[in-house]
Amino acid sequence: MQEKLFVVKIGGALIDDEELLEQFLEQFSEIKEKKILVHGGGKLATTLADKLGIEQKMVNGRRITDKDTLDIVAMVYAGGINKNIVAKLQQKKCKAMGFSGADANLIKAKKREHAEIDFGFVGDITEKSVNRKLISKLLKLELVPVFSAITHDKKGHLFNTNADTIASVIAQALSVKYDVELLYCFDKEGVLEDVNDPQSVIKNISEDEFSTLKDEGKLHKGILPKLENALGAVKNKVNKVFLIKETALKNHIENHHAGTEICL
Repeated sequence: MQEKLFVVKIGGALIDDEELLEQFLEQFSEIKEKKILVHGGGKLATTLADKLGIEQKMVNGRRITDKDTLDIVAMVYAGGINKNIVAKLQQKKCKAMGFSGADANLIKAKKREHAEIDFGFVGDITEKSVNRKLISKLLKLELVPVFSAITHDKKGHLFNTNADTIASVIAQALSVKYDVELLYCFDKEGVLEDVNDPQSVIKNISEDEFSTLKDEGKLHKGILPKLENALGAVKNKVNKVFLIKETALKNHIENHHAGTEICL
């Protein structure tokens, strides 16, 4: 029987709310099984870019990462945010250690290629990008890896990489050795059929149901990358994948019924 591992991803809305982040990290620190935390960036990078007069360009909700923007996101994501989370977890007796993908070659990325758009220093990754052996060794040492959304290409270049994707590929890579449960924690009760009705949680979503909901325009554009990455994880042997409200983490771990489960 494989040992249990939770891969938990949190996003910007939680990171930007100091009180909610504190509550979440308290719940995360109480998980007794092995665990990994992956975090996004919040608004801080955009705020800092504005102060420095560096224009931020977005295409379909995705950031164009030029050299100046890369410097900012590396500093904010892998620096300030990551170390703040690690320090708070240490306060809660959780042996956290912060990483970017460049540290010990943990996640190697490839520059995104697109026929029409140059996304700049944006890196794409797959399950094979992850240094599974080394992360497993860290877990055996009872450490709790905390990953920022920064990767590298092993040629001296850093990349800005989608944090939802990082969580998904880490979960996929480690599913060979562990019974992995991937949890996307965000500010809704789960995937909502009606974004204005918090009670309209869809309890289970399969690939076919996802396609139908997407075609019918029932899914908010912000939820699409999470669902696409969640489905990718399920299809690549991650045992369980849920989208849950960040404040429901403890309840979910104990009772396994919060949010939306993604299934085949």
